[in-house]
Amino acid sequence: MASGEGFPSSSLQADNLIHVFWDEGMLKHDTGTGVFDTGMDPGFLDVLEKHPENADRVKNMLSILKRGPISPFISWHHGRPALISELLSFHTQEYVNELIEADRNGGKEICGGTFLNPGSWDAALLAAGITLSAMQHIIDGHGKFAYALVRPPGHHAQPTQGDGYCFLNNAGLAVQMALDSGCRKVAVLDIDVHYGNGTAEGFYRSDKVLTISLHMNHGSWGPSHPQSGTIDELGEGVGFGYNLNIPLPNGTGDEGYGYAVHHLVVPAIEKFEPDMMVLVVGQDSSAFDPNGRQCLTMEGYRDIGRRIRGMADKYSNGRLLIVQEGGYHVTYAAYCLHATLEGVLNVSEPLLSDPIAYYPEDESFPIKVIEAIKKYQKETVPFLKDA
Repeated sequence: MASGEGFPSSSLQADNLIHVFWDEGMLKHDTGTGVFDTGMDPGFLDVLEKHPENADRVKNMLSILKRGPISPFISWHHGRPALISELLSFHTQEYVNELIEADRNGGKEICGGTFLNPGSWDAALLAAGITLSAMQHIIDGHGKFAYALVRPPGHHAQPTQGDGYCFLNNAGLAVQMALDSGCRKVAVLDIDVHYGNGTAEGFYRSDKVLTISLHMNHGSWGPSHPQSGTIDELGEGVGFGYNLNIPLPNGTGDEGYGYAVHHLVVPAIEKFEPDMMVLVVGQDSSAFDPNGRQCLTMEGYRDIGRRIRGMADKYSNGRLLIVQEGGYHVTYAAYCLHATLEGVLNVSEPLLSDPIAYYPEDESFPIKVIEAIKKYQKETVPFLKDA
């Protein structure tokens, strides 16, 4: 349903629009308060903080797209909850049943920091269904660029378990929909500061999906996240070589990310030649995010969006799905989202200036790391040997 009540309309051509899918029902996912994401009240603090994955962060993303300079380029759409049968294209019945039972019993801490509270399951079904609606919009030819503004996030959710604030893998479900709808190959680029382990796990044994993750080098954080995100996690069987991890040193900023995209991401996508592209975005790679240790600014996000747009134009007939993940600085995350979408639109000049702007970056060490990753991939990944 396009141009819902209260949403600004646009007379611009469809190819110059970003079709944003959203529903306020996702705000009902209440993650609570405590010490950061623990939900713990130690009893000796007068002021507890909201869980980092709270509704306020997404409210600002919504408002900056409605009232910011990019608003004339936005077409608004509603989505719908995912069906249980749709979830089984990525997740196991046993895991889905676990979530349904947890909701029926009033909630559960799925794993550290990941709270399924009353209202969370309905929000998770909406997030999954809205992402599927956005992908269907592209598949049906109604627009080239669609953005699923969703929460709870999804890229850590694996086929058999939740992880890292995620219950259902929104992007993974959309990728499977694209394959089931006739797409030959789908490329997924994840720029959230944390490894997109769930999406990677879902397609780890497939040569139809190329998953690329740029993340800080954080390793495994326990049973819910057994994957390390290291360069040697390349896939298995026919999927060997189609999961490319790019763990970047803490402090990597605009120059380092740009170098990684140019020297690692672009050559891989050129060799893979996808007919659908998915950009998994998290603004927690920004210089000021409480949940990451990287140094991207608005210009870095804008550059990534521009580069992804170029690859989509070249290989997937411009078709690009963007799926929201992390980003926990309540105000700056919204600015970085705005910049990413400016890049996707390929605007000639920035529409919005950076209120924080410059953050110092020493790009020399990240470039050395990226060159080492490049050497390893060319020696190890069959389809990249002559890239």
